[in-house]
Amino acid sequence: MKKLMTMTRQFRDDENGAAMVEYSILIGIIAAASIGAVIAIGGWVSNQFTVLCSTLGTNGATGSSCTP
Repeated sequence: MKKLMTMTRQFRDDENGAAMVEYSILIGIIAAASIGAVIAIGGWVSNQFTVLCSTLGTNGATGSSCTP
C-alpha cells in the first residue's frame, strides 16, 4: 500500500508531459503567426514590385515586360 501511495505521488508531481504539451502548443502558435506574416508580407512585396515595374514601364524604360 505504501508503494502504491509513493507511485501515486510521483505520478501526480511529474510535470514532464505537461511541459511538453505546453511547448508544443507554443510552437504551433508561433508557426501559425510566422506563416501568416510571411503570406501577408509576400503579398505586399509582390504588389510593390508590380507598381515598380509599371512605373518604370511608363517612364520609357526598355527591357522585359512586367509579366513574370
